[in-house]
This record gives sequence, C-alpha cells and structure tokens, in this order.
Amino acid sequence: MGRKIVVALGGNAILVDNPTAEAQKQAVKQTAEHLVKFIENGDELIVTHGNGPQVGNLLLQNLEADSDKNPAFPLDSLVAMTEGSIGYWLQNALQNALAERNIDKEVATIVTQVIVDEKDPAFENPTKPIGPFYSEEEAKVEIEKGKGTFKEDSNRGWRKVVPSPKPVTIKEIKTISNLVETGHIVIAGGGGGIPVIEREGKLEGIEAVIDKDFASQQLATQLNADLFVVLTGVDYVFVNYNKPDQMKLEQVTVSDLHTYIEEKQFAPGSMLPKVEAAIDFVESGEANTAIITSLENIGSLIHSNAGTIITK
Repeated sequence: MGRKIVVALGGNAILVDNPTAEAQKQAVKQTAEHLVKFIENGDELIVTHGNGPQVGNLLLQNLEADSDKNPAFPLDSLVAMTEGSIGYWLQNALQNALAERNIDKEVATIVTQVIVDEKDPAFENPTKPIGPFYSEEEAKVEIEKGKGTFKEDSNRGWRKVVPSPKPVTIKEIKTISNLVETGHIVIAGGGGGIPVIEREGKLEGIEAVIDKDFASQQLATQLNADLFVVLTGVDYVFVNYNKPDQMKLEQVTVSDLHTYIEEKQFAPGSMLPKVEAAIDFVESGEANTAIITSLENIGSLIHSNAGTIITK
C-alpha cells in the first residue's frame, strides 16, 4: 500500500462562475483528472471538499419556498444534502477517470457526522454569516420569531450568523478507515461535515458550520495519514503577499509559520485556517508532513514535492 493521503479541495475545485449542477459537474470532472494522478502514483486517497457556495444557494432556495406546507430545512440537513450531491459528482467523476485509465478501484462517499463540543466558545459568539441580507427592521422581526442571531455585515445589510465550532472527532472514522484499508478511494467530511453534539449518549444535529480545513485535518490525524494536502487557488503560500518584497514559502517549519501568524501574514477566513490546519496535522505526529498548493500543481507535487511543504 502506498502513502495514505488526505486531500482537502478548495471551493474553486467545484464551483466556478456558473452555479448550475451541470457546470459544477464539469468543474469536478476536471478536478478528478488531477486527483487521479495520486492513484496512478500508487497512493491511497481520501478526499474532502468545501460546500460554502452550494449550501448557501440551497439555503436561499429553501427560504424562498418556505411555508407551513413546505418548511425550510435546518442547516445540518442542508449540509448533509450538499455532502451527498457534491460527493456524488466527485465519486462519478473519479470513477470515470479511473475507467479511462483501466484502473480497477472502488470509490465511496460517506455522509459524515462531525462531533463538536456544545460548550465550545463559538456557540456564545456566532460569527459565520449565512443566507440572505435583511434590513435592520427585517432582521429584528426574524430575531423576535426566534430565528437565531443576526448581525450587520460590512454595511451591506443584516445576515444570520451561526457558530463555527472546532471539530472534536469524526463519528464515521472506523467506517472510513476500513474502506481505506481495503483499497477504496473515500470521499468524506464534505463541507466540514454535519455538525452534531452528543447528549446522553445520543447524537443531535445542530445549527453550525465547521471549517472544512479543520475538519479535514481532524480526518487526516485520525486516519494516521502520511500526508495532508490542502488545495487552494495558488501554488504556494506567500508572505508579504502582493508587496514588493513578496516571498513564496517552499520548505517551512511549524515554528516559522507561528512567527508569520503573529505577524498577521495570513488572511483570516482565507489562508489562515489552511495554515493553522496544516500546523495542527504536522504537530499531531512525529513524521507528519502537510503541503499547501493548487489543484493544478498536483503533478509537480507528486514528482518533485512542489508547493509549500510544512514539517516540524
């Protein structure tokens, strides 16, 4: 068995400018052509993905049709629905890419529940905006109806905000591990997974959004992966980005990254969570390595370890 690699896909690997299902399936087809290179190299592949635009669009569709006879679904169910749809697109595209190469390998998508701590401080301070914009008056009406917390968003209007707790553990980790050990390609943890909490031994879905990069890191750590690859829109992580002294990071240590974080080199909500997730994975094992790079750079990554390589 080759290296066990967890690959976290960025949103640009699924959704471009056109939000139709057909356009997203076409984008995923191109993504699969890159991912299958790991299989050709003899690696074992576990794929995670984002769902931000998709779950946002699905939420808007639900709210538009919301009525007593056809009530909108809660957020945990919407995450599950996008896990299923995007997982299907990825699974189908990978199966076709494998068939074209005469590679006999199965692909399975696991709708994944991610357990979070209901005492996580994020529940006291919801920050993740979702759904449509409201006027201040409309937002107050929604608050009075008990529809959650609403905050003003960058002078564009008011939006609902939900917690973004850290993942604690992945409920289906044994199933995922068994599939990987028997040679399957696995798609799991889509959109950060479905957020659930444990109460009296039972799991309950909760309205929250788990950061995809942290959930992917948790998956990689629990699977004892050899490599954690975070794919984004650039081939390398940069410091002093878009400045005259811009510098790309090729080989970098955890200590170096902590220094750069203190210098506020990485944008919150963009590169920062990717860097923090990579650090967490590297620190979780003696020989763990993480790489941050682009989808298009996978070929170079496989053959020459291109990208930003993070080690202890």
